[in-house]
Amino acid sequence: MAARLRELLARKDDILVCPGVYDGLTARIALRDGFECLYMTGAGTSMSRLGMPDLGLVTMNDMHTNASMLASLDRRIPVIADADTGFGGPLMIARTVKSYISAGVAGLHLEDQEVATKRCGHLLGKEVVSPDAFATRIRAAVLARDEMRAVLGDVAGDIVLIARTDALQVNGFDEAVARLRLAVEAGADVAFLEGVTSIEEGGRVCAALAPTPVLLNLVPGGVTPLVTVDQARNAGFRLVIYPALMLSAVYESCSAVSRELKTTGAITANGGPKELFKVCGLDECLEFDIKAGGTSFSGGV
Repeated sequence: MAARLRELLARKDDILVCPGVYDGLTARIALRDGFECLYMTGAGTSMSRLGMPDLGLVTMNDMHTNASMLASLDRRIPVIADADTGFGGPLMIARTVKSYISAGVAGLHLEDQEVATKRCGHLLGKEVVSPDAFATRIRAAVLARDEMRAVLGDVAGDIVLIARTDALQVNGFDEAVARLRLAVEAGADVAFLEGVTSIEEGGRVCAALAPTPVLLNLVPGGVTPLVTVDQARNAGFRLVIYPALMLSAVYESCSAVSRELKTTGAITANGGPKELFKVCGLDECLEFDIKAGGTSFSGGV
C-alpha cells in the first residue's frame, strides 16, 4: 500500500483527500463512499479505545492494533496512521515503524512534541524537542524502514514517512519550516506543518518546501480555518486530512439520540441492522461462504 500511496501523491496538480476514521464502521463507511485513502486519527483512537482525551495516553500497542485492523479491511486502499512521537527514543521509534509496516499501513506521521507532554496539535501549551532531536526521530524511522526493505523487499518493506512539526505555535514560522527541511534531509517523504493559521501561511510553507509534498490538517474548531479542497490544492498542498470528520459526526448524532431516549422514553425509527451489516461486508461474507461450500447461511439472514 505504500507504493499505491506514493502513486497517489505523485499525481501532478492533484490533491489526495483522506477522511479521518477511528474504527471499523467509520472506515467501512468511507470505503463505501469511494475515498482513495483513509486516515487513522490518534485522537479518535484514544477516545474510542480508551474513552480518554488526546493527551498522549494511548500506547504504541493501542495505535498499532487499531491501524492494523483498519489496514486489513481493504488491501487496495492505503491507510495513513498517526504515530504520535514514536512513543519513545530511537529504538522505540524503530519498533513503531516496523510494526506499522508489518501491519500493512501505507504511511505514518511522526511529530516533534515532547513525549511526556504530548497533546492534540490544536490544543495550547505544546512543548517541542530540539531540532536535532526531531531529526533523530526521522533518521530512526528511515533506518527502520531501510531494515524492513532489506528483509521484505523494497515494496513490502516500504512506508511513507510524514514529518510533522508543532513548532509553529511555539517558535514561529521560520523555525517550523527549518525543522521540516531538516526532516526532509533526514529522509522524510512528506512535510506536515501543524496548526497553520491561514491558507496564505499554508501556501508559504508549500512554496518553501517544494517539491516535497505538504499535508494540510483540517480540524473544525481548531486553529486552522476550514478551507475547501480546491483552495487547499491551489495553495500547493498535495494531501489533506480530516481527522475529526467521522468522530464529530458520531458525537453529534449519538448525543441527539441519547438525549431523545432520556427525555422522551422513545426513539425515532431509522435503518435496521441489516443496512449496517451490509456496509460492513455482509453480502461479501455470504458470497464467500457459498463459494466455499458452506451452508451456515443457506436459510438467509
